[in-house]
Amino acid sequence: MSVNQDEHRLAGRARIAVAGARAATGDVFGRSSRRERLGNVVFPALLLLALSVALAGLLAIIVWAVVEGGSRANVDLITNGTSRLDAASAGYREAILGSLYVIGGVILLIVPLGVGAAIYLEEYADKTRWWNRLIELNIQNLAGVPSIVFGILGLAFVVRGPLSLGFVAAAGAITVAMLVLPTVIIAAREAIRAVPPSIREGSLALGATQWQTIRRQVLPAAFSGILTGTILAVARAFGEAAPLLLVGATTFVTFDPSLFENRFTTLPVQIFNYSKQPQEEFQVLAAGGALVMITLLVVVNSFAIGLRNKFERRW
Repeated sequence: MSVNQDEHRLAGRARIAVAGARAATGDVFGRSSRRERLGNVVFPALLLLALSVALAGLLAIIVWAVVEGGSRANVDLITNGTSRLDAASAGYREAILGSLYVIGGVILLIVPLGVGAAIYLEEYADKTRWWNRLIELNIQNLAGVPSIVFGILGLAFVVRGPLSLGFVAAAGAITVAMLVLPTVIIAAREAIRAVPPSIREGSLALGATQWQTIRRQVLPAAFSGILTGTILAVARAFGEAAPLLLVGATTFVTFDPSLFENRFTTLPVQIFNYSKQPQEEFQVLAAGGALVMITLLVVVNSFAIGLRNKFERRW
């Protein structure tokens, strides 16, 4: 009988101790001033407001493009060539091909260069060396440089300078790749940095080399984050016009461009040129081009997001 009473007393004391600990913890961490409580309400509200404004702006652009250019939303808008005279038969074939050439070249450049630079800076670089700190500083600064500056650099070093490619789509791809490469490097570094150190330590403990650990463990785990940065970079590159004007994206191109021959044009440049025409038909044509551009962006991003989600589930 006395044993049962002792057990009940011990259990009661334990419950009292737990309740006291909870009360003390709640008293220390649960106290918040009126200003903090107000901040907890206002800050999420501001975030929701900012998101709503961004979505409303995007929705307004889509609705405007559908209303103004919906009458031209047909196959001819994609397959017909450009024209300065007949808006009824004009299209965006050359501009679409030019954009695909430029974006294809951008992807081929930014993925290996961006991921390789991120791997070096996160896995191999000695942070105490001055040149590694200088590289990091330059990457962060280049992410905020205006796009027109990259256009000038492309004109000086890619079109005319050491490369001397001329006013071709390849020069545009290299120029835009330089513009969005810092974004890819920064996103890839953050994705690689987010991989838990225990994964690296476990792989190395089992006898794998550092490169085997990076290739078989780190990169698969960071793939979704790397692909997210690439998607953002490609979306920005797709809408760029200012740097391309300096490296060969001319006003009107009446022939199908190629990667290394002849001049080229892209969708943003051609939409801008159509919108400058005084005739109302060309204004409608420009809105139709905006609709085509939005559709292509949605298709490309949807494919990339689906690929990212597939690798996330696999990992």
